[in-house]
Amino acid sequence: MQDMESQRQKKFSRLILKEISDIFQVDKKGILGGQLVTVMDVKASPDLSVAKIYLSFMMVKDREQIFNMINERKSEIRNMLGQRIGKQVRKVPELIFYIDEVEENAARLEDILKNLHIPPAKEN
Repeated sequence: MQDMESQRQKKFSRLILKEISDIFQVDKKGILGGQLVTVMDVKASPDLSVAKIYLSFMMVKDREQIFNMINERKSEIRNMLGQRIGKQVRKVPELIFYIDEVEENAARLEDILKNLHIPPAKEN
């Protein structure tokens, strides 16, 4: 079972999730343009050198624009992360951001189901 995350990876992922969430909440540098972005999940590589960060943009008008702003300022975000966790880790991981569409897909599916018109079953 190679895809199982180790306890070390899980602990590291939780740390990254918490700190990136805090960075985005405080956002003094305006990385998010005042938009609410939620860190949904973090997956760390086995050697902890890469953190895949899944973001939700539920309340964001132009998510592509905000996502691009985040990616353009990735090194700045990584530096802020380093200031927060530098004493706890050997190396600050490379950050790779992804749009997490799980919530949005669930909301879309819910809308589809609400609008379905299913005729009642005919009795024989």
